[in-house]
Amino acid sequence: MDVYKFDDEIATINSIPSKRVYGERLITDEKTEMEYRLWNPNRSKLASALLNGLSEINLKKDSKVLYLGASTGTTVSHISDIVENGIIYAVEFSPVSMRKLSRLSQTRNNIVALLNDATKPKEYLNIIEKVDLVYCDVAQASQTKLFIDNMNIFLKSDGQGVFMIKSRSINVNIKPKTVFKEQEKILKANGYKIIEKIKLEPYEKDHICFLVERSF
Repeated sequence: MDVYKFDDEIATINSIPSKRVYGERLITDEKTEMEYRLWNPNRSKLASALLNGLSEINLKKDSKVLYLGASTGTTVSHISDIVENGIIYAVEFSPVSMRKLSRLSQTRNNIVALLNDATKPKEYLNIIEKVDLVYCDVAQASQTKLFIDNMNIFLKSDGQGVFMIKSRSINVNIKPKTVFKEQEKILKANGYKIIEKIKLEPYEKDHICFLVERSF
């Protein structure tokens, strides 16, 4: 996974030189003349997970990714830099967010923007192929179920899943630690094992990142 460190910050190589996506800072290495986009952990849960130690995620230049809850494309754009020869199927339910995401897909050819409901994966079954990674960042009570449903349909047998859990979206009356344990049990009961568990503080409160694989 091509992510680069600059002191206490991380960055990806900018696949569209001189172009910013969300106002991020650009850095040019004078020796290599490569341009990097600093990856803001306060704007991207994946960046915060990586800074907090996520290390086993397997994203290659030709990886195929299904991204659930793509929003306006902040994190999608950095994954786009990493999987430069791959493809990202970016699913977003909000028409407002889709406007920006669609514009991003017009400048980055490896992003396919899809206005769909991630709780209904069969609606985009004929559009998306099997993928190497399912990434889920959907803040709703049914987030674990929709993650599993999409994994069961679209994930390759040797693929991975990245699950960003917002405990307050599942149950605001239960301690986050308890919510996380309950969701882990559900994942295991459905045939998935947890490879890494990364809390996202101080960047995101009451969030955790699960990196999962099939257990069979």
